[in-house]
Amino acid sequence: MRGKTAEDLKLLELIDPVAEAAGYGIVRLRLMGGEHARRLQIMAERPSDGDMNVEDCARLSRAISEVMDADDPIAGEYTLEVSSPGVDRPLTRLADFATYEGHEARVELDRMAEGRKRFKGVLAGVEELNVALDIDGEADTALIPFAWIAEAKLVLTDNLMKRGADIRAARLQTEQPQQTSE
Repeated sequence: MRGKTAEDLKLLELIDPVAEAAGYGIVRLRLMGGEHARRLQIMAERPSDGDMNVEDCARLSRAISEVMDADDPIAGEYTLEVSSPGVDRPLTRLADFATYEGHEARVELDRMAEGRKRFKGVLAGVEELNVALDIDGEADTALIPFAWIAEAKLVLTDNLMKRGADIRAARLQTEQPQQTSE
């Protein structure tokens, strides 16, 4: 899910070690467009706190650009975009489903299950290689094999917005110089 196409996955193999060495994790990579005006879109975050500010984006963009220029894996011109996954982020790794337990998500499968491919509900954690989801209108928690998930994304809710605000407030608190009294 971090990459959709074979070309995306090949680029991830190249870029993942660069991102990790710089202190970031790639959430999603997409190479979009045809032969002309292609765009390489990378969503990343700091694994320590899930944050990604403008300086982080610039730092990671420079590190990736160096490798991309040296290796030249994309034919023709392209634009590199590095961004934060945002508050209503895509869920692309099994660990994401555990991290955001208790939050609403939309999940789309690559196959039919119980007569449908799309589900919405509250994330209820992870059991082995399955995502637990309390589906709207269902009494029991569903276990969805992670391998069946084509796309998943958090739903923007007040609860999710509060989580983001709390994380930003905590970051600002640690970034401010401490006052000392004599």
